[in-house]
Amino acid sequence: MATAKPFVIPALATLLIGLTPAIPTRADTPQANCTPGKPALPDDLRAWASPTHFEAAGTVSALDHAVLSPGQAVLVALRPTPDVSYALRPDEPGGTVSSGGMVAFDVPKAGTYRVMLNARAWLDVVRDGAAIGSTHHEHGPACSGIGKMVDFPLPAGRSVIQLSGSSQPEIEIMVVPVP
Repeated sequence: MATAKPFVIPALATLLIGLTPAIPTRADTPQANCTPGKPALPDDLRAWASPTHFEAAGTVSALDHAVLSPGQAVLVALRPTPDVSYALRPDEPGGTVSSGGMVAFDVPKAGTYRVMLNARAWLDVVRDGAAIGSTHHEHGPACSGIGKMVDFPLPAGRSVIQLSGSSQPEIEIMVVPVP
């Protein structure tokens, strides 16, 4: 019985990987009926189209300089993962080449709040040293640029959003109350 030469199997694997079509993600797939430069946003999400800018906090003590207001979108400059000291170890911290950071937000009254992101990243909401469990996940509206929406039941007061495992150096984020 003949056996394959040792170099044949790795070469064949490389060839097959090269022929495997990329699976498009939601963000990569062109949307029919989308107007370029004009995201389709419901009234309560219109602020998504005009984000402000700031840097994510790399430590809990720096959170006072990274506070977002509910209803306002923010394009957050993330930090290299090794430079972030999270309030609570994220469930998915990411590797040494990923990006992350923290932002704070003040919840005016207890209720369910939706955190939206435009790119892939792990998202934890931390309150009083504990992670808050999410109650709902979904994609954003078609053509909106919102890739992920996650709902959290929150008491009034300050909460921390921890972003980790991002392959991007910045991420757009917005928090809104869920009616």
